[in-house]
Amino acid sequence: MNQASVSTFPVTDRVLEALAVTQRGCEELIPEADWVQKLARSEATKTPLRIKLGLDPTAPDIHIGHTVVLNKMRQLQDLGHQVIFLIGDFTSLIGDPSGRNSTRPPLTSEQIKANAETYYKQASLVLDPAKTEIRYNSEWSLPLGSMGMIQLAAKYTVARMMERNDFHDRFKAGSPISVHEFLYPLMQGYDSVALKSDLELGGTDQKFNLLMGRHLQIEYGQEPQCILTMPLLEGLDGVDKMSKSKNNYIGITEDANTMFAKVLSISDTLMWRWYTLLSFRSLAEIEALQREVEGGRNPKDAKVMLAKEITARFHSAAAADAAEQDFILRSKGGIPEEIEEQTLRLEGGPIGIAALLKQTGLVASSGEGNRLIDGGGVRLDAVAISDKGLKLGAGSYVLQVGKRKFKRVILTGT
Repeated sequence: MNQASVSTFPVTDRVLEALAVTQRGCEELIPEADWVQKLARSEATKTPLRIKLGLDPTAPDIHIGHTVVLNKMRQLQDLGHQVIFLIGDFTSLIGDPSGRNSTRPPLTSEQIKANAETYYKQASLVLDPAKTEIRYNSEWSLPLGSMGMIQLAAKYTVARMMERNDFHDRFKAGSPISVHEFLYPLMQGYDSVALKSDLELGGTDQKFNLLMGRHLQIEYGQEPQCILTMPLLEGLDGVDKMSKSKNNYIGITEDANTMFAKVLSISDTLMWRWYTLLSFRSLAEIEALQREVEGGRNPKDAKVMLAKEITARFHSAAAADAAEQDFILRSKGGIPEEIEEQTLRLEGGPIGIAALLKQTGLVASSGEGNRLIDGGGVRLDAVAISDKGLKLGAGSYVLQVGKRKFKRVILTGT
């Protein structure tokens, strides 16, 4: 931005408040001074800023780790700015090389279409759909054509491209780098040109791609966007980033009871980081709550509040209340009102308890069932089982494994 625009618009208290909202929980805001002036201009001219988030539909659904940037989008949306949810149906055909030590296999157009159908529906659980602009980057990427692609590629050097850590490391290690992978950051950057974005959001692993957008906007004679990177959310284990492959995630389409219980399972330390990145409570509220806990209040109270807020966001307030009651009942060894029911036919007489646990899918093997029984982790009709030799005949039983796995089993005779 030029010096004239910097001196034209005053930085008011409202601008500073908007800056604080922007910076909450963020990793980097680049450049901060430009963003302040964009906010000041927006307030003075009553013109909303254009804020972009692009996601490639590489999987059929998202987990709450993905919602960290969506939450930031919602906060900026609530300030009155225009948010753009960009589905990378074209860039998915290339495959994002960010953080990769090998070429990412591109998705087929069928896979992309199937995944894209669920992305916006799930994102709408965080964003206000009525105020969200949804776009697909195939709109401008396909018409660009081969001539436009060559002209675009001429605006960036190979030397600059090789400064990117993943490309540099792969080249040094002698790992293959396909030429088409250089097109990915160029096309993501071109999205910012097409959308005339003022701010682009992304995870810390997207910094190179986001900076590409600034560079290309300047090349095309536009005012460059600012970039805002958000940290990658640690998963349930509090160590690794949330990931389905590490099984430390909460899917936003999981049932309310499971979601509530998973949030309660995180550590007291991780809870405060989740509050900052996932809660819509103000920082002042969170800091006051943290002082109460430091003063002696049970940290579980704060964790229950977070669990209910997250569960209500993706389900409803009533579902969150019911999930809390269900968790209390289960933790006391009670039996929930609604549990899955399964009917099995006995073959040749009563069935051993470990074999029954396996047949119902509550454990992976009879051996696992026996180990859980030894550890006191299996209940029959709310009573802990200690006899691994127990056999059950025809009748109706409620089996419980651990705190959260229940199944009503109806055994019928031969």
